[in-house]
Amino acid sequence: MRRHRNAKIIATLGPASSSKEAITALFEAGVDVFRLNFSHGDYSGHQERFDIIRALETQFRRPVGIMLDLQGPKLRVGDFEGGMVVLKAGQSFRLDLDDTLGDISRAPLLHPEIFKALVAGTNLLLDDGKIRLKVTECSSTFAQTEVMVGGTLSNHKGVNVPDATLDVSPLTEKDHKDLLFGLQMGVDWVALSFVQRPEDIAEARKIIAGRAWIMAKLEKPQAMDHLHEIVELADGIMVARGDLGVECPPEIVPGLQKRMVRVCREAGKPVVVATQMLDSMVAVPTPTRAEASDVATAIFDGVDAVMLSAETAVGEYAKETVTMMDRIIKSAEQDPHYRRMMAVEQREPDATAADAITAAARQVAQTISAACVVTFSTTGSTTLRLARERPSAPILGLTPRSDTARRLTLAWGVHSVKATDCERFRDMVVEAVRVVRDEEFAETGDALVITAGVPFGTPGATNILRIAWVE
Repeated sequence: MRRHRNAKIIATLGPASSSKEAITALFEAGVDVFRLNFSHGDYSGHQERFDIIRALETQFRRPVGIMLDLQGPKLRVGDFEGGMVVLKAGQSFRLDLDDTLGDISRAPLLHPEIFKALVAGTNLLLDDGKIRLKVTECSSTFAQTEVMVGGTLSNHKGVNVPDATLDVSPLTEKDHKDLLFGLQMGVDWVALSFVQRPEDIAEARKIIAGRAWIMAKLEKPQAMDHLHEIVELADGIMVARGDLGVECPPEIVPGLQKRMVRVCREAGKPVVVATQMLDSMVAVPTPTRAEASDVATAIFDGVDAVMLSAETAVGEYAKETVTMMDRIIKSAEQDPHYRRMMAVEQREPDATAADAITAAARQVAQTISAACVVTFSTTGSTTLRLARERPSAPILGLTPRSDTARRLTLAWGVHSVKATDCERFRDMVVEAVRVVRDEEFAETGDALVITAGVPFGTPGATNILRIAWVE
């Protein structure tokens, strides 16, 4: 089950993909990491899907990653008389903390944190941006607005505040419960919604306490003001283009995506591009040319993974969508322009022994046409450091820990394997040769480049480079 590509595929499970047969088919088609979306479903359903995924590891003898995606805070208007109103451009409309039913002139908005952040001139977006309001007067309990773009507004539609940072924790009471349940199950990644500030990552990390890696979902424009700090604190970044596309003008989202990818690549943190990548395949068996180009562009930028949401959760062509995603990735990576793009974006190594060794491993592997670069890492730091280099040779990430092997399934170019723990470097070389044969990376006479950190188990201590030959 070796994937002959570098970028990974994340697929969301849902009503269309919850059976053992469906999940197995998605994995065989190319899924590397499965996403459990806790905005939907119940605990028993998530547990059942989790158990099916873990059983795949035994069946196919390779790690499979599982990502828990937390819902995050949902800001919504309340209920209306008759269930809906039609707002017209130019009219006055009031939002307040009164929980009585709304009408054509006002609506309940039971979120005091929103009113605290408002000033005159602030824009409010309702129903995924379909309706736009501008605040003309406000206090801590109400906002008087002018309707700039009208439309039908019904019960419980979402509210976005693109111009302000809200004093809202990314972890609601529901998220706390969901997170503890997911950690008890043993998920590998936690996708944290509504990240605005570095403090949001710190709050989640205290609860998670090393039991999973944190994927910060950047869907608020305010997060861009703290991008470097958020990337430094998180274990990975998701470019959540859905909400980001609501709160930002659509023409600037591609530039924000490229900026996030670039900063993550410089930091050596996995980066995922998500939302509507092959959206038309929810209902039809082939994507549009624009969607295929969108996926390929992300691959040319060097992202670690691309994610499917509704396409596999509720789509009629879930398996076909994964197959198509796999084909697009392979085609892009085989294009001569791909390696040129990886070279252009090559960063200068930091002045550390670990960076020097890793950069040298990439260069040596290219010079001697090594079959692969083998990394030994307990925590995954050595393997991620090599993935940042985007080598032309495949990366075989060996680790004695199952949790590390599963987390690395999301990293660019890494084929992770739970291997025998080694106490001596000589044993490490023997183990590397054994695994590259078993995993069909190399044959007799092929060269390998091996990197590791000594003493073993020390995070960030990459300090050994060795060339070995398969005998």
